Amino acid sequence: MEVHRGIRIVDLALKYKDILILGDLQLGYEEYLNREGVMVPRFQTEDIMGRIRHILSSCDVKKIIFNGDIKHHFGNILPQEWNAITKLIEDLIYKYEIIMVKGNHDVLLGPILNKFGDKIKFVDYFEVGDVLITHGDKVLPNAKKVIIIGHEHPAVSFSEKPGEKYKCFLVGKWKGHKLIVMPSFNMLTVGTDMTKEKVLSPYLEEDLGNFEVYVVEDRVYNFGKLKNIK
Repeated sequence: MEVHRGIRIVDLALKYKDILILGDLQLGYEEYLNREGVMVPRFQTEDIMGRIRHILSSCDVKKIIFNGDIKHHFGNILPQEWNAITKLIEDLIYKYEIIMVKGNHDVLLGPILNKFGDKIKFVDYFEVGDVLITHGDKVLPNAKKVIIIGHEHPAVSFSEKPGEKYKCFLVGKWKGHKLIVMPSFNMLTVGTDMTKEKVLSPYLEEDLGNFEVYVVEDRVYNFGKLKNIK
């Protein structure tokens, strides 16, 4: 489903020209939960990679941009993070140009990427045409016509099913610029319920009710403006 001229939703990703954009993989989340005493099986890496392969099989893509929070843990590099990120890159690097935008969880991502030398671009943001791709944890001064962010992990709930949340894209405006907010690509991190919870990204501090909501399930559903869901 197209949400802006040339930009369309493909599963939990965005496709723009020959670029696939993914947000918030948070690889290693299971090990973090295990260390906190939450016993979840470690299957997310294979699920994430399988989902990426499925998307790529239906798209003509030359470049993949990971829009921040590729890893989960802040303090150090967990063994699962090291292994999962290495495996992800090795699975893609020989077919695609890979760009990783630094998220607030990626302070220590550099040591993992060093083994790949200059084959991986690790940047604070990425610009292509009139589109700015940035993680979204802080506002950048170089705004473009279209801004794509992650960080927020948007989801929504409905009064008919108050205990369930659904991953979604948000499309609205920030200071006159088109703003597209991507959901987390990790299924364990369902996200922030935009109908109830406080927002995280400074890009979402104004006019949130007028953002269009696109829920991703078996297909993409346009639920109209967020204020109508609330």
